[in-house]
Amino acid sequence: MATYVSKQQPVVIEKLIEDWPAYKKWNLAYIAKIAGDKTVPLYDDRPISSELKFNEPHAQMKMRDYIELLKEKPTNYRIFLYNLLKETPPLQEDYSYPKVGLKFLKKFPFLFFGGQGSKVFMHYDIDYANILHFHFHGEKQCILFPPSETKYLYKVPHALISHQEIDYTDPDFDRWPALKHAKGFVTNLKHGETLYMPEGYWHQMTYLTPGFSMSIRALPFNWMHLTRGFYNFFIMRHLDNFMRKKKGQRWIDYKNEEAIKRTNKRNRIKG
Repeated sequence: MATYVSKQQPVVIEKLIEDWPAYKKWNLAYIAKIAGDKTVPLYDDRPISSELKFNEPHAQMKMRDYIELLKEKPTNYRIFLYNLLKETPPLQEDYSYPKVGLKFLKKFPFLFFGGQGSKVFMHYDIDYANILHFHFHGEKQCILFPPSETKYLYKVPHALISHQEIDYTDPDFDRWPALKHAKGFVTNLKHGETLYMPEGYWHQMTYLTPGFSMSIRALPFNWMHLTRGFYNFFIMRHLDNFMRKKKGQRWIDYKNEEAIKRTNKRNRIKG
């Protein structure tokens, strides 16, 4: 594992957490039992809108009701980047921090939940963290691109995302011709498997079944990534919120148009 960290290469580790209590205990029923009364933020797949702030949730629901929804039928509602473990101390006893050559930020273990068919848009993390992503209950598909491929991914300016109209599970290369040149990775994670995502990696997740994952993170080694992370957190997100309030949907439309123009121009693609 340390070799992959030093080389900044993604890898799936099948048996890293078999000694964790979480490996046997964590499933949707257990989470509903131990944290069912918690009110959790929910996100769906609607396009980013000027009506909401950066990463503002779309809805809220009790955890037990949300899990019942996941079991009942496919849903686009997801829990994204939520520190349920802070609010539910017994869960903190079910895992430990692996010794893999990373210095983890131990106050920020986040959980992610999704229903069958729900998707997380293609993005990279605001802090350029090195991430260990542990999956529980069911299966999810992960599509990854290294930072070197950003020039092909129709990155939206003043944001952390690719153009949201791109379907990375079935890309339309006629509409998004630069994508043909992007080289990335695809893997399916099952219960108990761990994905290492190096700093600044783009990632898009699709829940093939209802399930959830936990991520722990470590600061980037690359000082440029560290600098960009500080900029994103302390300047970019506030600038974006200000422009959404000031210009409304015109700001969102402008950014989406610029994503196409800049990517096609960089790759000498005539529109």
